[in-house]
This record gives sequence, C-alpha cells and structure tokens, in this order.
Amino acid sequence: MISFTSCDYFSFEKNKNLEKIDMDVDFTSVDFSPSFKVCDSLINKLKKTDCFRTTMHQEIYKSLAENSIQLKKDVDETIVVVIKIQADKQVVLASIKASDSLLKHIPNLKKMIKKSIADLPDVYPAIKRGIPVTTQYKLPIRIKLEN
Repeated sequence: MISFTSCDYFSFEKNKNLEKIDMDVDFTSVDFSPSFKVCDSLINKLKKTDCFRTTMHQEIYKSLAENSIQLKKDVDETIVVVIKIQADKQVVLASIKASDSLLKHIPNLKKMIKKSIADLPDVYPAIKRGIPVTTQYKLPIRIKLEN
C-alpha cells in the first residue's frame, strides 16, 4: 500500500515569511566597503566609503604625478582604471580603458599605473556578512599633458 501526504494541512506562515526575508538579500552590495587605515575611525558607512574613494584618488594621482612624460602633442583624455581589491587584501590592476592613440603616446602608462597601485597603503577588503570579499573599483583618471 502506498500513501501520499501533503504539508498543506499545517500552517507555516512564520517560516514562509522568514524564508522570504532571507531570499530578498541583495548579494551585489557589501556591508562595509573597502577601507584604508586612515578611514577606520569613521563609523558612518557613507563617510567611510567617501574616505576610501578620496584616499584612493589622492594616492594614485600623487604617484602618477611623480612621473615625467615627454610628448610631441598635447593630450587631454579620461581613462578608466579598474582595480580589483581581493579578499586577501591584494590590490590588482584588472584593466585600463584608454584610447589606442593615448597608449601609443604613453607606452609605459600601464606600468606607471601598476606601480601607483603597488605603492598604495594597505587596503582592507570589503566585508559581506562578516566575510572579506573581492570587489572592483572603477577609477576615472583625467590625463592632461601639454608641451
């Protein structure tokens, strides 16, 4: 003899609501954005994120400004540098989006950006549910050089 039963006879409304809440979690966002040591004292999430962005921009620009570049023509272009901040605190250059003509005029641009990323102070990874996670950061850089 085979018997089939259904759980429809029991009411599990509380459990269904808990499941619904759990399934609505946005996994594309993080609880805490990546951070530098200078930003650790900030408690407010938005201020901490702004501190990270500001510090990242300042450090990259400062490092790039140390380079001496000789060009035959003026350059005014914005490039996008994608930086990957890995869960193990390693910061890696993921890509550079720049025009072919800019890369032709400044052939060592990628090398300069890699060095500026390597010179960054320690970066703490983003946190999601108490676990360090890998994130990407897009950094627009305006390159304006005149003869």
